[in-house]
Amino acid sequence: MSGQLKEVRNRIKSVQSTQQITKAMKMVSAAKLRRAQDAIVQMRPYAQKLQEMLSNIVTNAEGEVGGSLAKDRGNEKVLLIVITSDRGLAGGYNANIIKLAKLTIEEKYKAQRQKSNVTIWNVGKKGYEGLTRADYKTNADFKDVFLNLNFETVQAVSVAAVKAFENKEFDVIELVYSEFKNAATQRFVVERFLPIPKLEKKEGVKKADFIFEPAKEELVAELMPKILNTQLFKAILDAHASEHGARMTAMDKASENANELLKGLKISYNRARQAAITTELTEIVSGAAALQG
Repeated sequence: MSGQLKEVRNRIKSVQSTQQITKAMKMVSAAKLRRAQDAIVQMRPYAQKLQEMLSNIVTNAEGEVGGSLAKDRGNEKVLLIVITSDRGLAGGYNANIIKLAKLTIEEKYKAQRQKSNVTIWNVGKKGYEGLTRADYKTNADFKDVFLNLNFETVQAVSVAAVKAFENKEFDVIELVYSEFKNAATQRFVVERFLPIPKLEKKEGVKKADFIFEPAKEELVAELMPKILNTQLFKAILDAHASEHGARMTAMDKASENANELLKGLKISYNRARQAAITTELTEIVSGAAALQG
């Protein structure tokens, strides 16, 4: 019986130690989430308005405005920029993004089922590890972006993607990432990066009219790369906030589960202890009765 009590005590100590770790990780994630959330909330309206403006110009302007970056060349060669995290313990966050990337390849690009036609650039180590194990054509050049997350680092990824598109290495470039809603909710999305998406023309809706100063071609050529850099930076900030939100939620659930486990272990420990005391009392009483007899 003493061996059973010792085993339960060891399990209780182990669960308590794990609970202390999960609580500490929850607090760290909560602090990081606050900073990441502030960054994306401030960035999102600006980035969305720029992207909307660029799509409006490309859709409504006459001629080849936007040049090669707005030209639809089909989808023979595809690049997916998959944005995950560097660390785990974030629930199903990374697994859901990897699953969405695989689903996009298999369903949206059915003609490109051969993985050689679809290239994946990974931002974040978890996506690189998961997709490489699954034998997809991956690239590790930008997987360490989160080690030094700033606009200049993200701009290098965007510039490389734009250059590859202009050189006709890829016909379509899409972003696969998690859009931050709140600490407990993320929306996993696939978003077109290049060619610049055009808005659907609706009947009865007047065409937007823009006054350009300086010349239209010069202005668009200057703004387009900057807007694309901002779009990718917004996506990575979204993913960064989503990661910390998912980890904070996962660690909170783990702490709650540890509490439930501790309750059950303490009940088992008390029952075993009570049984041991009862056994000892029975032996004492039986020994005293035998001596008197």
